[in-house]
Amino acid sequence: MELITLEEAETNYNYGCDPYRRPIEELLKKGLVVIDKPSGPTSHEVSLWVKKILNLNLAGHGGTLDPKVTGVLPVALENTTKCIQLWHTLPKEYVCLMHLHRDAKEEDIYRVFKEFTGKIIQRPPLKSAVKRNPRVRKIYSMEILEIDGRDILFKVRCQSGTYIRTLARNIGEALGTSAHMQELRRIKSGPFTEDEAVYLQDLKDAYVFWQEDGDEEELRRIVKPMEYGLQHLKKVVVKDSAVDAICHGADVYLSGISKISKGIGPGETVVIETLKGEAVAIGKALLSTKDILKIREEGKRYTSPVVDTQRVLMERGIYPRMWKGKK
Repeated sequence: MELITLEEAETNYNYGCDPYRRPIEELLKKGLVVIDKPSGPTSHEVSLWVKKILNLNLAGHGGTLDPKVTGVLPVALENTTKCIQLWHTLPKEYVCLMHLHRDAKEEDIYRVFKEFTGKIIQRPPLKSAVKRNPRVRKIYSMEILEIDGRDILFKVRCQSGTYIRTLARNIGEALGTSAHMQELRRIKSGPFTEDEAVYLQDLKDAYVFWQEDGDEEELRRIVKPMEYGLQHLKKVVVKDSAVDAICHGADVYLSGISKISKGIGPGETVVIETLKGEAVAIGKALLSTKDILKIREEGKRYTSPVVDTQRVLMERGIYPRMWKGKK
């Protein structure tokens, strides 16, 4: 993601740390793991096991999978739980095995699948945790991978909150055969893919290696910093002098910005970072990148905030206080 420099600024290496070089104890409190969820346990049970394995006070999963469903389950550790909601803004991808209850022609199957691409209306299933009101969800793409008699294997990329079990049933109804979801695997959840997912036993082994032998390598490979899960957001990079004020809830002003991502639009959610790449807060852009560059170019004095700080991620006191507050 390309950054535009507004004002060159030096960082003080006495404060803060590159997220990928945090002490392992700190990484466990500001990190995440991508688990390859097995069939059987609930997503909540998996996050509890992660918490127990890593001896943490808090862990939360990003996106519920039914007990029988396998695949990508991101788990936020301690402070990273503040970021879970941001993972839900991105599409998810699944591979589904659907079984038709009666025979159907292949040309009809392909035709109906095309009809279910785009915006669809779904009613959550009976066992869902939300109200069963009809709601619109977007299917970005569906690809039939294989048809074997009444079994159809397909890949779907969809909006978060789409019920694949309901999708399979509705496709069956449209075919006039009825159908059900036989197997389901999530291969991508937000910015996380199955290529980086690990089994719970892998996590346990890595933690034991660190505890008993002092070997951090495998644990560092598995536990990723909080910032890794925010890589899909555009950035506003602030000077060291502005960091602690933002940690106290202050908005971001033009004078405190060093760099900014290209293409930010008004109202867009952005991550506010330090010059070392640490996530300070999540905010809402009040001006576009284009507007900010225009103000800079014209040399105007702009005293209103340019980013509304909405959720602080960094603790106070990591960077020195360089602002005046009420006594």
